[in-house]
Amino acid sequence: QVQLVESGGGLVQPGGSLRLSCAASGSIFSIHAMGWYRQAPGKERELVASITSGGSTNYADSVKGRFTISRDNAKNTVYLQMNSLKAEDTAVYLCNAGLTTWSNPARYLEVWGQGTLVTVSS
Repeated sequence: QVQLVESGGGLVQPGGSLRLSCAASGSIFSIHAMGWYRQAPGKERELVASITSGGSTNYADSVKGRFTISRDNAKNTVYLQMNSLKAEDTAVYLCNAGLTTWSNPARYLEVWGQGTLVTVSS
């Protein structure tokens, strides 16, 4: 069994910073792309940022220049550094990973974390 566990959410004032972490654990053979999504109340889930195993990144226009995604392949962990936070960044942030397991390395799985709440408010 594989799981993703997020941490680092919380309450921050506008203009502040937070760093989210997401660690993958279990019988992992390889991890391909990893990413962060967010879902605000009453809104659809949206991609915030993603990163490939080779380090190529992709960002939503709304966070470009403010958020930075990175990963530590040795630790099976992805990070999201969030700077200059705005009220509209308030959401549950969910980690996502595309991976394969030792039990079936040929089968690609998409795994989600439980989410961590980020609230930007004064």
